Amino acid sequence: MSRIRSIVAISLLASFVFPTVVVAQEMISDTTARKQPLTTWGVQFEEFEYRYSDDDEELGVWNADAFYGTDDFKVRLLTAGEYEIQEQAYATLENQLVGQIPISKFFDAKAGVRFDTPEGPDRTYAVLGVAGLAPQWFEVDASLYVSKEGDTSAELDAEYELLVTNYWVLGATLDATVAFSEDKEIGVGKGLVSTETGLRLRYDLIDRAFSPYVGVVHERKYGDSADFARAEGGGTGDWFAVIGARVVF
Repeated sequence: MSRIRSIVAISLLASFVFPTVVVAQEMISDTTARKQPLTTWGVQFEEFEYRYSDDDEELGVWNADAFYGTDDFKVRLLTAGEYEIQEQAYATLENQLVGQIPISKFFDAKAGVRFDTPEGPDRTYAVLGVAGLAPQWFEVDASLYVSKEGDTSAELDAEYELLVTNYWVLGATLDATVAFSEDKEIGVGKGLVSTETGLRLRYDLIDRAFSPYVGVVHERKYGDSADFARAEGGGTGDWFAVIGARVVF
């Protein structure tokens, strides 16, 4: 009889313990899965546009970013350029490959390489920088570049978006480049090199994946960089009418 009671007791204990162990294992597995970083990817053309200047210059312009990774680490491929339609040549052509990690709630640090391959001399740079959301909701991307010849420069890109309605968005941009050394061969003088300011009004379509826009852009060169441009017969400042689209994949 005692043996039968023992078997019954063990059976009852197992009937309670086994489901509990299974549930605990499922909870642990679920928690572990949620702790695994989520891998994401995407492609975005922040600018994909046609520009027409006040002196009849025509440009095709793009500024795109492709990324792959997690919130803890992602790899980004950035490409930007200006194509002179009448001359059928690249005025600028820049590609960057960087790794990016978070350093605060709103900012990431990045490091990598940059390759410039426009019409003319090529350049390769090491890249260090930060990107994120500054106070007052300004998107900021600041980079330091050092070439293999030791030429150093810095670039600041800032953007602010004003939500006019749920679909109409007014975006203001500022890009500024400063050089700490001269690279006359590519027309870069020491000091403030150039600025580009823009104002674009876009309309978000298809879940904000496609957003056509119109706007105006002003480009200007300064100091020795402006002198180099004039010596080559070029201008130092232009206004452009812009039509284009912001595209997100």
